[in-house]
Amino acid sequence: MLLPHYTLRTPTPADADACYAIETSAYEGDEAATLEKIALRIRQYPEGFMLLEIDGRIAGFINSGCADQVALSDSAFKELVGHHPDGRHCVIMSVVVHPDFQGQGLAAILLHNFILRMRRLGKHSILLVCREQHIALYERFGFGYVQPSASAYGGHVWHEMALLLKA
Repeated sequence: MLLPHYTLRTPTPADADACYAIETSAYEGDEAATLEKIALRIRQYPEGFMLLEIDGRIAGFINSGCADQVALSDSAFKELVGHHPDGRHCVIMSVVVHPDFQGQGLAAILLHNFILRMRRLGKHSILLVCREQHIALYERFGFGYVQPSASAYGGHVWHEMALLLKA
């Protein structure tokens, strides 16, 4: 598969609307972050928010927050309650690719580069919750399955995964 030419960058506040449109096109109902949450994540932790652009159009993104103590089932963390940019543990909140660009390996490009960024920032681990159909994707990047999540976010069953970056 020939991958398209892409650019990775940190978002600006002006990117919030485009990111929200992608988020709501890819996640079902209550799973999607609100525009306000996306804008907050851009403002509060731009280092943990990575955009992938193709021909100047945002095709996908990853966003996250950090803390020293993490409870993945804590829905308040989605609003960055308890977030601290210097926290040892990074929590991915969204990995999303616009439907027009899915199936081109863009989620893999985002994950690879995001993991490199978190290593450079000195994070100890990257944590996330995902739906069952995405477990294999994260395992390909070294994430290990932890347990079914206590979270019922969006009314779905979620699974906790972790990638240890350093001890």
